[in-house]
Amino acid sequence: MKRVSTLAIVGPTASGKTVRGVDCAMAFGGEIVSADSRQLYRGMDLGTGKDLEEYGDVPYHMIDVAPAGYKYNLYEYLRDANAAIDDIRSRNRLPVIVGGTGMYVEALLNGLVLPEVPCNEALRKELADKSLQELTDILASMKTLHNTTDVDSVKRAIRAIEIETYYNEHPDKAVKALPDPIENAVVIGVDISRDERRSRISERLRRRLDNGMLDEVRRLLAEGVAPEDLIYYGLEYKYLTEHVIGLTTYEEMFSGLETAIHQFAKRQMTWFRGMERRGHHIEWLPYDLDREEFVNRVRSITGL
Repeated sequence: MKRVSTLAIVGPTASGKTVRGVDCAMAFGGEIVSADSRQLYRGMDLGTGKDLEEYGDVPYHMIDVAPAGYKYNLYEYLRDANAAIDDIRSRNRLPVIVGGTGMYVEALLNGLVLPEVPCNEALRKELADKSLQELTDILASMKTLHNTTDVDSVKRAIRAIEIETYYNEHPDKAVKALPDPIENAVVIGVDISRDERRSRISERLRRRLDNGMLDEVRRLLAEGVAPEDLIYYGLEYKYLTEHVIGLTTYEEMFSGLETAIHQFAKRQMTWFRGMERRGHHIEWLPYDLDREEFVNRVRSITGL
């Protein structure tokens, strides 16, 4: 067996993949490369579930790399995450990619190269009055690599369409694979049943609200982050911001957010199943293995 060059730990939200990744990094001399599209932003902690206390002494990358309000894109992510992976390997350490943004994981494994996509003001004006459902339908009709698990606000959907339009208009600059995608990578999935996943999502949402998630949103707004920029990030920041600025009641916020997170987790699993159909083998391990047993199973699979 060739030595594993990269380990990826994936799974839906609330599956416990972060602690699994940390345990594997500790056991195999690794460092975490986050593949979460929201944990990139500083100050957005409870809403993104960073759980930084779980990392202990394990170094991590691609967390807190941009200010809240910034719109970090896939081009930037691949540029910076690949630089982090190169740095980790240069020190003879193991990159451990951990996260639920399937497009980020798959793009890294595939060795994709992306053009930097400029704003298209004319297209933005054309799409400005369309609903999120209309925009999602447009995006679904396009030949796309965009991560629809993250298209849960109008601005994000418009940006996704803008990116796909650019690819279609500039085929010479379209997404392409490097001649050598990451070799000897192993992908471990954290397998959790739908019912258990739903229970853990609801429990975690209540806990984070009790721990001050609404106060986090109020602080970000007070620091000058525009409401529409927080809403752009979707999920927790969309629903909590709408409540804080008076558009919804607490009950409407909680119910809508709970439903949205359940839907998001379902879309994540759809992406991972799609990865398998596209040729990425994922070794699924039960979410409720004890920590030592999980690491031992990964060791058996990888030979690390």
